[in-house]
Amino acid sequence: MRALKRQLNVLRAVAVVTYKEWSAYRTHSMVSILVGPVYFIVQYFIWTALFKGRTEINGMDLNQMITYFGASTLIGYLTMDFADWNLQMLIRTGKFLTFALRPIHHRFFALSQKLGHRFLGLIFEFIPCYIIFSVLFKAPLMPAHIGWTVLSVALAFLMVFYIHYILGMTAFWFTQASGIRRVFDLLSGIFSGVYIPLVFFPQWLQKALFFMPFSYMSYVPVMVFTGIFTLAGVRIDIPVIVGIQAFMVIITILFSEILYRASMRRFNGVGA
Repeated sequence: MRALKRQLNVLRAVAVVTYKEWSAYRTHSMVSILVGPVYFIVQYFIWTALFKGRTEINGMDLNQMITYFGASTLIGYLTMDFADWNLQMLIRTGKFLTFALRPIHHRFFALSQKLGHRFLGLIFEFIPCYIIFSVLFKAPLMPAHIGWTVLSVALAFLMVFYIHYILGMTAFWFTQASGIRRVFDLLSGIFSGVYIPLVFFPQWLQKALFFMPFSYMSYVPVMVFTGIFTLAGVRIDIPVIVGIQAFMVIITILFSEILYRASMRRFNGVGA
């Protein structure tokens, strides 16, 4: 219990410091108040035009589509991550050596940073955009199952973090991992359902995505938000898909730990 309490104290302290540090640059976050609604407006007009004369496309009606992109944008504010950029910068400059010598795992430190940073995002990005979407655009953005939605978003938060941390660890091998990051960001945007719902992809690709981490980063929590989860023509109950999401997060955490131990054997403090 003492060890757990100590860990929680460290997590809270790092999160608070990160929040205070980034709050000095909160205008950076507030830019999203413009970017988010603009993206939503574009999606609104595109899908309104596509649904003209139709009641549904690929099993989704216009209201569901509007809810989908509204929820996707809002959840993105809560799960956004920069662990890969931070980690590869520390490795490239050799500053990671100072973390390797500290009595705290850097991954835990990075997760604590993300908690503080995303709490700032909750205040300056999520809440204002939620009000804009709901009041100005009349978007139906009330979760069908609040409890399951909160749990699914929390799991997506962890999935996004661990995936990005794994990406950051590629710098132990390549030193400069920015190219890998850019490629992954593109693939993630496409295959996580940020740009388009996964039900619009071919059936074989939908089945393949079910076994990849992408869908659990955005598509799953968004569909849990809507209350109906469908992929590859299969409808899955919300508690079941959240359970599968939790299982995938555990697998990702275990893989992250294995890769971290292998990475530490390669670290030579370049730039220190």
